[in-house]
Amino acid sequence: MANLPPDQQPVSRPPPSPNFRPPQPSSDPNQPLQNGLNRGSSPFQPPPTNSASTFQRPPVDPRISNQTGIPLGRPYNLPPSGFRPNPPSGVPNPNSNWTAGPQVPGLVRPMNPQNLVPRPATGQVPMTGMQQPRGTFIALPPIGGVRPSVSPNFRPGALPQPSVGRPVNPSKPSQQHIASEYSNQTPNYQPPTSPPLPDSLASSGQTAGELLQGSRQPKRQYPKQISEAYTDMNVSDQSLYQTYSPTSTPGIQGQPAIYTPQTSQLFTPAGDQNYGNTINPAQASGQYSQSYGQPVSAQSSISTLNNQFNTMGLVDQPHLRNVHLIGHPPNVVDLESSPPPIYLPPNTAVTPSATANCDPSYKRSTLNAIPATSALLNKSRLPFGLIITPYRSVKEGDEPVPVVTDTVIARCRRCRTYINPFVTFQENGHKWKCNMCFLLNDVPNQFDWDIQTNTPADRWKRAELNHAVVEFVAPTEYMVRPPQPPVYLFIIDVSYPAVQSGVVATAARTILESLDRLPNDDNRTKIGFITVDTSLHFYSLNVNASEPQMLVVSDIEDVFLPQPDDLLVNLTEARTVIESLLGRLGDMFKDTQRVGCALGSALLAGFKLISSWGGKIVVLQSSLPNINPGALKNREDTKALGTARESTLLQSADPFYKKFAVDCSRSQVCVDMFLLGSQYSDVATLSCCPRYTGGQTYFYPAFNAGRSEDALKFAHELAEFLASPIGLEAVIRVRASKGIRMTSFHGNFFIRQTDLLALPNVSRDHSYAIEVAIEENIPSPTVCFQTAVLHTTCFGERRIRVLTLALPVTNNLGELFASADQIAITTLLANKAVERSLTSKLEDAREALTNKTIEILGVYKSALTSAQTGASPQLQICDNLKLLPLLSLGLLKHVGLRASSQIPTDLRSYAMCLLTTMPSQLLIPYIHPRFYSLHDMPQEVGTYGPEGIIMPRPLNLSSEKLERHGAYLLEDGQNIFIWIGRDVSPQLCIDLLGVRSYDEIRGGKITLQLLETSFSQRVNAIIGKTRESRRGVYYPHLYMVKQDGDPSLRLWFLSHIIEDRTDTVMSYIQWLGHLKDKVNSGSF
Repeated sequence: MANLPPDQQPVSRPPPSPNFRPPQPSSDPNQPLQNGLNRGSSPFQPPPTNSASTFQRPPVDPRISNQTGIPLGRPYNLPPSGFRPNPPSGVPNPNSNWTAGPQVPGLVRPMNPQNLVPRPATGQVPMTGMQQPRGTFIALPPIGGVRPSVSPNFRPGALPQPSVGRPVNPSKPSQQHIASEYSNQTPNYQPPTSPPLPDSLASSGQTAGELLQGSRQPKRQYPKQISEAYTDMNVSDQSLYQTYSPTSTPGIQGQPAIYTPQTSQLFTPAGDQNYGNTINPAQASGQYSQSYGQPVSAQSSISTLNNQFNTMGLVDQPHLRNVHLIGHPPNVVDLESSPPPIYLPPNTAVTPSATANCDPSYKRSTLNAIPATSALLNKSRLPFGLIITPYRSVKEGDEPVPVVTDTVIARCRRCRTYINPFVTFQENGHKWKCNMCFLLNDVPNQFDWDIQTNTPADRWKRAELNHAVVEFVAPTEYMVRPPQPPVYLFIIDVSYPAVQSGVVATAARTILESLDRLPNDDNRTKIGFITVDTSLHFYSLNVNASEPQMLVVSDIEDVFLPQPDDLLVNLTEARTVIESLLGRLGDMFKDTQRVGCALGSALLAGFKLISSWGGKIVVLQSSLPNINPGALKNREDTKALGTARESTLLQSADPFYKKFAVDCSRSQVCVDMFLLGSQYSDVATLSCCPRYTGGQTYFYPAFNAGRSEDALKFAHELAEFLASPIGLEAVIRVRASKGIRMTSFHGNFFIRQTDLLALPNVSRDHSYAIEVAIEENIPSPTVCFQTAVLHTTCFGERRIRVLTLALPVTNNLGELFASADQIAITTLLANKAVERSLTSKLEDAREALTNKTIEILGVYKSALTSAQTGASPQLQICDNLKLLPLLSLGLLKHVGLRASSQIPTDLRSYAMCLLTTMPSQLLIPYIHPRFYSLHDMPQEVGTYGPEGIIMPRPLNLSSEKLERHGAYLLEDGQNIFIWIGRDVSPQLCIDLLGVRSYDEIRGGKITLQLLETSFSQRVNAIIGKTRESRRGVYYPHLYMVKQDGDPSLRLWFLSHIIEDRTDTVMSYIQWLGHLKDKVNSGSF
């Protein structure tokens, strides 16, 4: 004020009290000053930045950085350095070509760039106690000082005399540097401004003109209710919002202590970078008083504000981009792209962690924006469901699932939801609000205490608040018995077909070599063996005996155990005798002539043996069971294939196996089937046991261990299966926000209750599909889905794996389509098609799949394109669903659903088993194979790059890509084909196969030799990468297909070229034309 004329010096007054509440200011922004004061014209002098203050630090977000004072959010970056805030009216900008607005006489708005932070771009909303409208600025306290909390309604009558002569801290950035960072003004440019403001008033976020006038109402840039919510709300009113107030208590380390006027708390000033812990008397007595409060309000208020934000464009939303399908080949590279992004409202997660929402490899939704009403969902015709892979394998480079080991598990009292990153803390952090049912729950006393080190813990670093996928070590109340040890009981078919095909010898050798890979970290694993033909053979594996003892039971009608002990032994203790048995088992039955197989009796005996423990029954079956109970007959009827009667061949022929599976599920026994028959095996019936016990079926048609390729595939998959970690005695439950219900479930499990899935084993990389329905209108801006898997690990710990997925809610049909995930939709449709095939007919499943595709395209055309009614020459869909018609065609042409009279029943049944258990990463290549060109691939393909082996660019599955002089590779995860053209270069034959010409190439199942040529090494690297990159135990066969070679092999290869026409199914171009005609003629 020293620069003002003497006649305009204001009356000096002391600083006002923080509780001072002036009268309601006038709404006229240009009202003259009431005290007759006029501003001088002296240039703006910035106040020093290191001034001290006697007031407490204002409430701040617990996620505000202690070093910079800048609010953190998502994303964390500040506005770009070139960003220029709008200058105040009447202030010229020499670096801008726009004209400033008129200047009110006697009133000059000051612009202090140090105290004004421009609002980030859309979707980058800073996490402050109250969100600021777009276009405004947030006044932040200086980096070095501590300023008081001033009510937004505070209007002083006059400015107190500012302090002068404050030293400048050279370590702090000067105002000129800050101004140059956010604008194009030169550092020497000083706009004409009013005198500097004292710290006690500048921190309130008001301009100097507003503070001087005292009665001025801020200009309203948005609807009245929003402006009032952000400018006229009394900060002392906690009914709608609670300020973020993390205290420095043992419950949270490294968080700033704050001043809370409602309660008496101790305060220790700690500067900007080091906030010491403060313990109040309540904490000293064991009660940890914490302030983790968050902005909360009634759910309707949140929904109203969120909708208004969406209307004004303050929240990122998915945007539609129309794609023409006809005349444009599909870009198959997009099959490997990520699902549509999830646009959650700002501050939905309690921490700014990048892993707060669930990774799609664990759980993904068909819709990444949930319709607010069932009417909107029905109108869209989009399928709504979840694809869950709770126990997926962890590859190299993947982050392991974090484990909470302190047994402090916070759950909602009403809906039993586990605490997760999307809850909110209230009442100074003493309570947390459930994000499912919105009930307030007490925070456990030990939640902020490390019981291992007996020291305070940082709440915001807890895994359950930062990770959507987390495992809790369950306390004893989650156990009904001691943790189950891993138990493996092998039932091996030793009938004549099994011995002659080499199954017994290969299996015995593989098991022997895999003993060290079995899960046995705590030396509790148990193992046993039963061999079966027309009799049952048990093996006594006494640890004190040098050799195993065979016990034969010929009475297979009334099964009994020949002795109570030594049939199921500890792997570590009986290792010597187990190795002796496996070493002799391959030759023990080499002279057998028995062709019968009493598999049903062996299963009953195995169940009696391990039912008290639970575990796995691993069946290695080579012949069709033909002795009761469970006797089966060859049902293969070539005349029924391709007709309506084919569906009966795909259903179980004997209820024995389903009833047995249900009994196993109750006793925590899982059954896995390895079917290696050289003839009909009745996969449809035998696969019932894995389907209802959480197991898996593996099928090896025409297996012969004399072919090294067959033996290698079986040995590799069996060894990987035995080495895979599993979850024992598990149950799965999926919870969702109010108004959402799970309607049906697909996968291998037994439904114990309406929403409880029982799995004796949770196999690795098994997928489960769940259909979801909306029962009530959803008023909240987000919904959450939480999957809890209670299981026992292989090393004896009872754990709970929790997967939490949060999705936004929308009332807009366009946003709904823009958020649809075509990969998840295809996975759900595949599961529904298989169920429809088994309960009805294959034709009904194909028709339902076609109709669903037509409905989705029809609704999009009628509601979201310009050609809403009438015929249209083009077929349009949004960019994120542009490959859905191609994937639908792939399903229609897949061996599991294709209309054909040439597909054996076993092959079709096994394909259906894979369609319902594969995760999306395996299922999509199984439906739409990968197709690569080898003869003209770039030199870097097949070599090591920054991310491993460089793979070729995928081609469209069209015969137009096949050239007579070319070599191509096609793989679907189960088989790999190398197609060689008739006019292939002899040099390629030499470099790849070591033969001189095309005529010397041997077609069929092969093992590709690794030659010293660069081309051979690169192709072998591509094949190796293909086999290893996918999750699961599958090891694809390799087939060499010559252009004029074996007709059946060539037709099998061409059946994967799904964009071409086949005998019964149209080509991709014809398919699009068919869809267009149906869409144009339909009413949606």
